[in-house]
Amino acid sequence: MDLPFAKGTVGIVATLASVENDATSRILSEYLGLANMLAIVCKTSEGVKSLEDPFVGGFVPNDPQKKLALPMPRLPNGECPEGFIDYAVNMIHLDHNHVSFVTAGGHGLRETLFYALFSQVQVYKTRNDMMHALPCIHDGALSLDGGMMKKHGVFSFGSRNGVEVQFPLTPGLSDLPENLIEAEERLRQLQWEKTKVEADVKRELKLLDDLEGNSQGNVYLLQRYGCNYLCLLHTYVVALQCH
Repeated sequence: MDLPFAKGTVGIVATLASVENDATSRILSEYLGLANMLAIVCKTSEGVKSLEDPFVGGFVPNDPQKKLALPMPRLPNGECPEGFIDYAVNMIHLDHNHVSFVTAGGHGLRETLFYALFSQVQVYKTRNDMMHALPCIHDGALSLDGGMMKKHGVFSFGSRNGVEVQFPLTPGLSDLPENLIEAEERLRQLQWEKTKVEADVKRELKLLDDLEGNSQGNVYLLQRYGCNYLCLLHTYVVALQCH
């Protein structure tokens, strides 16, 4: 996946998430490869295009990390394969700034950027577990001991060389209290509203640039939108103060 370079960046992929342990960091980083790990994620109109093809299946209830509600893999007998840990996209940890980041469409980094990178890649404890789970693997799989299976059935057993760039490790975190989870969700909502307001204001300011003088422009916008124009400007000022 090639992410466009532009002004106004969210950050480099390798710095946008962390993981629990070195084995997970190594295998996820190796799966993405150096180019993707060092890709710059942008929040300009061009860069956001790469973030606007989100996962739409919802989130795990009451999860402060907004993990994706992906179905458990099932073998033909209906059982979950032995050794299954989780989906790769749900094994990364986003700090509070990145959890609350949203695109203009109201989507976060996990369901856009990281879902685009990892899709529904499954992670298993061992290569043997991964091989036994083949009937229910569709988008590829990884194992903590170096096993790697791409989407089209191409197998690899990891590189013997060190991975040059890896995800950092997550500091030990206790369970977050419910009120903090609610605050994170409210922050996410406000961030989305602010992004929408900024887009609306920029669009209207562009109209002003096409008119002769600010006075004439304000008259035009007031005639077009009435009180809604004043409310828009007020909301924009409040959003900037809250940022």
